[in-house]
Amino acid sequence: MASLIVSQLTSLDGFLAGPGGDLSGLPMGDAFDQHNLELLRRAGTLVFGRTTFGMFQGYWPQVEQDANAEPVQGEIASLVRSVGKLVVSDTLVLGADAPWRDAEVVPREASRARVAQLKADADRDLLIYGCTMVWQDLFAAGLVDELHLWWATSCWAPGCRCSRRALRSTCACSISAACRIRRSWPCATRCRRCRDRARHQ
Repeated sequence: MASLIVSQLTSLDGFLAGPGGDLSGLPMGDAFDQHNLELLRRAGTLVFGRTTFGMFQGYWPQVEQDANAEPVQGEIASLVRSVGKLVVSDTLVLGADAPWRDAEVVPREASRARVAQLKADADRDLLIYGCTMVWQDLFAAGLVDELHLWWATSCWAPGCRCSRRALRSTCACSISAACRIRRSWPCATRCRRCRDRARHQ
């Protein structure tokens, strides 16, 4: 059975984006790229919302074709192209000449069941970058296994806030390799080991 892993950037005050969806304060850099590459190397499927899918479509194919791209970015671009893609959207229609036109598109009402099925059938992880509405809905359904939070050294209120339930949730191995939280902060979702332990209590 595969895990569903979320990698999310957030501000110190718990916001995932600034007003109007502004992402200019996100702490992107070499460490962030390396972390994303590590996740991608063990992933088999990327899960998107419509907006993030469009952002990836417009960026990563160009990086892969850029002979001067940094090696880490080049490998990320290649892996992003090669893995399976699931897009949660009620409106997206992929054109015949669109990049990644083989992506699977599912409506929101069917997304929980489809993700649960993919987790049960796959042997490589499902991975979400951002896609706030998508992962918070899946989190509420108990389908997220790992939540990797990267904290910006800034505050973005008012903006798009992270789920209060996600930020309040804790587990005993808050900074263990199983949870992979990138700071000394309580794990924002139970890792698989803690979920197994809870079932037997």
